[in-house]
Amino acid sequence: MNDEDVVVYPEELEPGTNEDQDVEFVASDEEGAELGSGQKMKELREKIKALEKEKQEYLDGWQRSRADYVNLQKTTDEDRKRMRGLIEENFIEDLLPVIDSFAMAMSNKEAWEKVDATWRTGVEYIYQQMMTVLKDRGFAVFGTVGEPFDPLLHEAVSETDTDDAAKGHTVSAVLQQGYKLGDNVLRAARVSVYKAV
Repeated sequence: MNDEDVVVYPEELEPGTNEDQDVEFVASDEEGAELGSGQKMKELREKIKALEKEKQEYLDGWQRSRADYVNLQKTTDEDRKRMRGLIEENFIEDLLPVIDSFAMAMSNKEAWEKVDATWRTGVEYIYQQMMTVLKDRGFAVFGTVGEPFDPLLHEAVSETDTDDAAKGHTVSAVLQQGYKLGDNVLRAARVSVYKAV
């Protein structure tokens, strides 16, 4: 209740009695005189405007907070995906020497054929399992003889002369496989390149 509001009690009741009676509030000015209906309407309109302004400020603040929260969630999700990708990429990079060792062991056909067939089959199966898991995550092996030389994918360590112009600027030998994870080159393939003479 404002200082401007005056409580008028019915004549038969004294203040502080417990009887249920309607209490009437009368708007008054600073001297206590009752305000006219035009003045009352003006004050009510001003109060309504002030309340609407306050309501809009609260609504705007709530909407900003909600938008900030949604943006924070998106940023957090993107950061989490990016972090997971980096961890996965680092783990796969750590596996590259293991993959190279498997490839080197199996590339020596003469020595590989001398190994017990059951053991050899088991090792090949384990290698295939590992490669399947890696490929499911976007891992790819590249670098084959005959493919066009691409400086973004290949590291030329030597050249091989050729009379065949069609072979010029293609891979003549693969010294070390290249690896990609999605679009990222983890390691360029080390190759020898045909040079047309």
